[in-house]
Amino acid sequence: MSDTSLTAARRARELAELAGEVVDVLVVGLGVTGAGVALDAATRGLSVAAIDAHDLAFGTSRWSSKLVHGGLRYLAKGEVGVAYESAVERGTLMARTAPHLTRALAMVLPATAYTAPLTVGLAGAGLRAGDLLRAAAGTRRAILPGVRSLSAAEARGMIPALRPAGLRGARLSWDGQLCDDARLVTGLARAAAGAGAKVLTRCRATALTGDTAAVVDTLTGTPHTVRARAVVNATGVWAGQLAPEIVLRPSRGTHLVLPSALLGGLWAGLTIPVPGELSRFVIVLPQADGLVYVGLTDEPVDGPVPDVPEVPESDVDFLLDVLNSALETPVRRTDVLGAFAGLRPLMAGARARSGRTADISRRHAVVQGRDGVVTVVGGKLTTYRRMAQDTVDLLAARRGVYAGPCRTRDLPLPGAASREVLARVPAPARLTARYGVEAAEVLAQAPPELHVPVAPGSPVTGAELLWAVRHEGALTVDDLLDRRTRLGLVPEHRAAALPTAERILAS
Repeated sequence: MSDTSLTAARRARELAELAGEVVDVLVVGLGVTGAGVALDAATRGLSVAAIDAHDLAFGTSRWSSKLVHGGLRYLAKGEVGVAYESAVERGTLMARTAPHLTRALAMVLPATAYTAPLTVGLAGAGLRAGDLLRAAAGTRRAILPGVRSLSAAEARGMIPALRPAGLRGARLSWDGQLCDDARLVTGLARAAAGAGAKVLTRCRATALTGDTAAVVDTLTGTPHTVRARAVVNATGVWAGQLAPEIVLRPSRGTHLVLPSALLGGLWAGLTIPVPGELSRFVIVLPQADGLVYVGLTDEPVDGPVPDVPEVPESDVDFLLDVLNSALETPVRRTDVLGAFAGLRPLMAGARARSGRTADISRRHAVVQGRDGVVTVVGGKLTTYRRMAQDTVDLLAARRGVYAGPCRTRDLPLPGAASREVLARVPAPARLTARYGVEAAEVLAQAPPELHVPVAPGSPVTGAELLWAVRHEGALTVDDLLDRRTRLGLVPEHRAAALPTAERILAS
């Protein structure tokens, strides 16, 4: 375990070592794409340093819908290649890379009084096509069951909160769900560290060339020059700040946070067509911590890119309006516990610089600039591994960079195991779903007083905060509450957990 453990002491030591080294690959950005590139490169035998101005999963990678999905939306737009790639990578995550972080989620698409018959028919055809993609990608029905129709009574049996008036039945499908997107990034970073990569947060790159980076340690203010044979810009929506030739058109995706009890203790997901649209939906996603996420919007964002996007009231109103079109008892604005928004790093091609961001392709791109810096942008969380593979393949073609074949398709992350093994882990199921076979060790390393929840209404324990400091590179209270756990999504939970987080960091 020690070789995958990220600690403050390891960070300080490895940052000092960088001063006298020339690494094969420097990765800037430690979201899911950057952490994936670091892991791919390190497991091919390359020396790697990976840095981030803030923390693991600080940007878009913690603001997703927590889904690993098969690309149904892309099928509707005729992007069969992107949809197939998504289906393949979903199967890899659920069967080999991270079975502990993923599960099959039932999704109910109701035909309500507000849903046009054409929309339901097209959606049903799309779901059947998505199931064919699942089979073509090699994902077994034991992992993701098939598609079928539901009567109105069956639909209400699964989603009691549905409005019975006008309900004509539903379509039932299955997709993949992550317990937490930020935990996936943490697992990738730890795996990269275990393969020899230097994973360094709070290191801001201020300028890049094809073989150097000017870096500032934001904890001390100390400047550094990092030398590398190849430099990868994986900073997502901020990529243009380090590679001016990259033109992006960010899109904001907003989610609301609701109490699960408000929707009758929801266990299945709900897909609600947006009125007047053929391929846009609002999705209602139950979480393991008693919360429900409702998302998502797709709105263009102009101007400077903020570190943490704000949620406008117009997004909240839109999501509540579509949600309430399917519910018997409307959700009120006062019922919303919190909200979050992420920015998608969409490539702005000549045809994409105007019009809706919802119509821009989610295909990723790996671009080598005139200065030699390689930038990887676009794509989506589900396809991070393929994005990383394509990036390192490009680097491996360079003179002086000697890389072996890609190994990440069959490489389990820390804690991963088969579902049969995970079922036998002597720990609570919630912890096993977040830590896999390491779940028992999370409890064993903590004193009994940290085995209890740190906030009323949340199951997160002090043991998890202690583990994050000892093994997951958490350096601040924000790291603990906003990324290693998601307590910060509900302000009341964050406030209640703050004293315990501060005490653990101080000790």
